[in-house]
Amino acid sequence: MTTLWQARRRRSETRDISTIDDYALALQEALGYSGWSALGIAQTQHGQAAEKAPGDLPGYATLFATNPVIWACMTSRQFVFSAPRFIWQRMNNGTPSELFGSQDLRILEQPWPGGTTQGLLSRVIQDADLAGNSYWTRDGDELVRLRPDWVFIVLERRRFRGGHLGWRKLGYVYQEPGEDPVPLLDDEVVHFAPVPDPLATYRGMSWLTPVIRETQNDNLMARHKRRFFENAATPNMVVRLAREVSPEAFAKFKAKMEASHRGVDNAYRTLYLGGGADVTVTGANFQQMDFSSVQGAGETRIAAAAGVPPVIVGLSEGLKAATYSNYGQARRRFADGTIHPLWQEAAGSFGHLVQPPGSSTSGAARLWYDARHVPFLREDARDAADIQGVQSRTIRTLVDAGYTPASVTAAVTSSDWSLLVHTGLFSVQLQAPGTAGPAALPAPTQEGS
Repeated sequence: MTTLWQARRRRSETRDISTIDDYALALQEALGYSGWSALGIAQTQHGQAAEKAPGDLPGYATLFATNPVIWACMTSRQFVFSAPRFIWQRMNNGTPSELFGSQDLRILEQPWPGGTTQGLLSRVIQDADLAGNSYWTRDGDELVRLRPDWVFIVLERRRFRGGHLGWRKLGYVYQEPGEDPVPLLDDEVVHFAPVPDPLATYRGMSWLTPVIRETQNDNLMARHKRRFFENAATPNMVVRLAREVSPEAFAKFKAKMEASHRGVDNAYRTLYLGGGADVTVTGANFQQMDFSSVQGAGETRIAAAAGVPPVIVGLSEGLKAATYSNYGQARRRFADGTIHPLWQEAAGSFGHLVQPPGSSTSGAARLWYDARHVPFLREDARDAADIQGVQSRTIRTLVDAGYTPASVTAAVTSSDWSLLVHTGLFSVQLQAPGTAGPAALPAPTQEGS
């Protein structure tokens, strides 16, 4: 094992890495293999290995740039995923409690000069969608993106009772083409991989992988429509001529017919044929082949893989099955089933780059996300008014029951009833037991008494 990863084991004693030669040696050992295994792991020397970085990022990026369905699904995920902001969440006896901010979150609010949290999260979800992984490291007061297909996860075999028990992650190696490798320890890298690759230990998988055939079919159907309009915008035809027609006459007839009837500008023109010519329709138009249904089914499968309801994206199949009257239900499905799990994974991934306040107390606070001001998740005005009405009545009841107003507000806002603090007063007037009431009024007297 190289000095680099030995230093990784001893980082409690020292965080100094010996030399760049150790890093280069680690990379050479990680890449000095005859081929990748079926598990995406390169075996080098005994006990040393690396998980292969995904090599299909350029191809998937091309799909994103050229396929409108992929583009719509990815941008829908991106615009919602990038909307919240990072915040601390206090843990009260293991239960998530109130939210609060601090200056320690500045690195996430301004990750690079001129950068924003929205820009950071946009790049995070884009890398995860295309490559299945998003890698980031911290350089002083700036976060640096690591292109996913240039990152290798360095592993070693885990020995247990005389045998091998899986793999242990030692760190990462980042190398741009033609440049020197850059080693990074495990706790120096943010690794966001929301969908684990079943054939890898730590690497993630893009949601585009299972629908790659659908994207290819969608591109072929788009080409089919283009060629349909380019050639005539009408069904395919076979023109037969008499046997006596010479090859030279046939060539002239073909050239003249294509000049007069081929292309979109010549579509639907009346066809005039001389004697001996016979026209037969061999193709089918879009209605006969039910083209929209075939293409729409593929679009729906792509949207399902992305976790985006078709009605959210605006796909034709989604609008047939559901209208915008039940858009709210689709929105809740998208938020609860797709976006919230992604936010939770992102908060956990970036959590070790920032120090939570009061970290001396174990579990005092954790990095979380604040989605209270995300427009996509905003309830309808009537629903919001109903919720606020219920909360206000709850606050009034608890205050009348003797709890302090500040603790009641905190408990209702965070849904954590353990935050309630009682005053010890129980009556409606909230007077302490034994406290004298108001002075009794004198009894009325009769005149002249």
